Formats: sequence, C-alpha cells, structure tokens
Amino acid sequence: MEMVYSTMLLLMQLMSGGTGPESDASHQMMASYVNAAAGKPVIAMPAAEVKAPDAGGEFVKKDPQPDAPEVKGIYATAHSAGGARLEKLLSLLDRTELNSMVVDIKDDYGYITYPTDNPELLEMGTAKKYIKDLPGLMKTLEQHKVYPIARIVVFKDTVLAAKNPELSFVRGDGSVWKNGKGDSFVNPYSKEVWDYNIAVAKEAVKFGFKEIQFDYVRFPEGFEKKADSLKYEKTDISRVDAVAGFVKYAREQMADLGVRVSVDIFGYAASVPAAEGIGQDFVKISKYVDVISPMVYPSHYSTGWYGAKAPDTKPYDVIKGSMVDTHKKLDPIGSFKPVIRPWIQDFTASWLGKGNYIKYGKAEVEAQIKALHDTGVKEYLLWNAGNNYTEANYK
Repeated sequence: MEMVYSTMLLLMQLMSGGTGPESDASHQMMASYVNAAAGKPVIAMPAAEVKAPDAGGEFVKKDPQPDAPEVKGIYATAHSAGGARLEKLLSLLDRTELNSMVVDIKDDYGYITYPTDNPELLEMGTAKKYIKDLPGLMKTLEQHKVYPIARIVVFKDTVLAAKNPELSFVRGDGSVWKNGKGDSFVNPYSKEVWDYNIAVAKEAVKFGFKEIQFDYVRFPEGFEKKADSLKYEKTDISRVDAVAGFVKYAREQMADLGVRVSVDIFGYAASVPAAEGIGQDFVKISKYVDVISPMVYPSHYSTGWYGAKAPDTKPYDVIKGSMVDTHKKLDPIGSFKPVIRPWIQDFTASWLGKGNYIKYGKAEVEAQIKALHDTGVKEYLLWNAGNNYTEANYK
C-alpha cells in the first residue's frame, strides 16, 4: 500500500489537474510506438478507446465473483504470508468477523514474491522466495475460509526499471530516475509493462486468488514537474487516459477468468478534480473495475479536511466525510459504480507530532467502521505496514 506520502504535496498535485473482452477491431485501433534505440514497443490506448460508455440503459456491471463474501480484510506482506506471522494473522481471522487477506504477489520494489518457473515473468521480473510454498499457502487460506486477494504493485517497480531502463524514465545523463526514497517507476504508456503485470495477475489466478488488486496505478508524485526533463516514450493521449487504459485493458484480459479486478487509489481523489499529474481519475478508473479501494487513512488528510483541525484525531468524521464524497463522485455513473471497499487506518501516525495524532486502537478502528456503516459501505480493508492488527469488533 502507499504507506507514507506528503498530504500537502499530494493535495497541491491533485488540485493541479483539471466491458467485456476487447475485440480484434479495438486492438487494431491501438496506437503503437517503437523505441528505435531499444526496439521496445510502447503501445497505449487512444483516448476514444479509453472512454467508458455512458451509464444507464440496460447495462449492469456483472460481478465475476457473485458468491464472494462482504469482504472485511487485512493486508499481509509476503514475509508475513510466507513466515511465522501467518499463524497469528489466521488466528485473528478465525476469532473475528474478518474474512479476507490481501497478499503481496508483486511487491513495492517489483519483486515477484514466490518462486516461479514462468519464463514470461522471469524475462521481465525477478522472483524471490518470500512465500516458499504458494500452493500450500492457498490451501491453508482455503481451510480457514479466507477470501484471497492478490496485491500487485504495477508502475512503481524499481526491479523492472533497473532491468529495462527503456521502460522507465531516464535522466539526461542516461541514469534511471529515482524518487527521494530511491524508488523507480516504469512507464504507464508502455503496453509491454501492462502485459507483464497482467501476466503476473493471470498466474496468481491459476494459484487460486479470487481477486486481483492493482496498486500504484499511476505516475510518480509530482510527475508534471519533471516530465519535460525526463526521457520516456509516450503517445498523444493524456496521462489520465494512459492509466485508465491500463485498467480497462487489464479487466478485459481477465474477463473470462472469473476473478474480480480492484484498484487502490488515493483517498483525496474522491474529493478533488482528476489528478492529472499522476494520471488518476477516480471516476474513469472506477468504471472499469469491480472494486475500488480508496485509501482514506485519517492521518493522511491535512488541517481543515472535513472540519477537523487535526484529522487523525477524528477518525469517524474523516471516514464519513470521505465516503460522502466517494458516493457523490460515483453515483452519477449509475450501473458502472463498483463495490466501494476502503482501506482504513490501523496504525498510529506519531510522525505527525504532538496534538496532531492519537494512538489508534479498538475505539478508533471501530469508529471508522461505524462511519462506513453509516454511509452505506459494508466492506473495508485494514492497513498496518507491520501487519500488527487491533482486536476489535469487526462488524
């Protein structure tokens, strides 16, 4: 999950911006661009193809997992899912109404988190043995009646950028661009990147995951300020349409596999215009997915949001306000509206400083859940980077 980001920087960035399988004909309409130096294809959907049809009429978005439970889940790193902490997490799920686990299958660095002999994946990526026995893990989750969701980090991929710089963003001196934390991103315009991540998703489906959750479906923060100084292949479509094009394409490629497609998105995106800089449009992405998961951690909102001087201290108010904004944003798309399943906060944001945060525990987690219920949202995911979750009433 996108754990730490500057709320003020993000706010400024966001404010700066203004279904079935794909047919052969639409493939022919795709624009193709070739990197002459590296011979790598960079293909993206033209704007006309990215746009979803208007809501209304007889269309109803079909859920590929109609028997899925109302998901109340937790996040597990590959280290936790493949190690000793798994037993503790399963015990929590067994004792409570929690029923789902989001597991890293391609992590924040870009590593595939289990041993694979799939040549398509190994050509592009690098596999680790964090989860030594993925089939065994899936069997264990099934025995505990846990609904399994595979998290795949898409465009933040330091591993792929280092391996294939032509698929990333390159400085004038030829080096791959990195952010302040040393992370690199790959190019959302590149269909080669699209296909690689979808190949990872398809293998996860073969192992038995019921849902594919794509994270970091965007350009780097503040990209609009550095785009002109970096070398990368692009088409004539906008960043928003490039990102939405990937989501649309991914859902179409997995349409016959019987799995849900979900996307994590900044919580702010529901409350402000489209984030042109990073290429995220809340509504456009939501039209193409089965589930949308806005990250609405109270700690990540700045002073004044939803009437709170220190939003982290007002978990109920922030979650309620964010869900009201989410419904307002998505109600107009009618039958294209996906399941809303937010990420909520189960960690203490002490870095905010005295007076700006409170210790999060049972009361704070339950306040967020109540706010969801009061706004008609029945599903949620708990985020704690260390996978240490609160014992609470997960109604």
